[in-house]
Amino acid sequence: MITLLLAKISFIIPSFFGAVDCSADPPGTSFLSIPHWWKYLPLEPDGAGGCAPHAINLPDDLWAIGLAIIDIMVRLAGIAVVFFIIYASISYIISQGNAEKTTAARKRITNSLIGLGVVLVASVFVAFIGNTIGK
Repeated sequence: MITLLLAKISFIIPSFFGAVDCSADPPGTSFLSIPHWWKYLPLEPDGAGGCAPHAINLPDDLWAIGLAIIDIMVRLAGIAVVFFIIYASISYIISQGNAEKTTAARKRITNSLIGLGVVLVASVFVAFIGNTIGK
């Protein structure tokens, strides 16, 4: 019981039990898995037991910040694509056998799935470049 309590305390307050590991982003620190703008910048421990980006050197860190902003936009596009797929699927269901509406809904679904593929490839590409350049 005591070890479980200590494990929970050490997870909540990591600086209490030793040095803070800033080598990776802590889980659960972003909303809808949208990364922070400092994702590809090197992190260093702050005084509150967490991690913060180091002092920003604008000419050098501009690429890392730009890639993080592109990563944010790609993930938002992925969320939008999921909503388009849901909308197209609902329009396919309520087409009630009308040939024109069914064809239009199928085309929307196909285009949304192509968009989802583009978003996935772009996300992998941006993450690869960001992890290569940053940190």
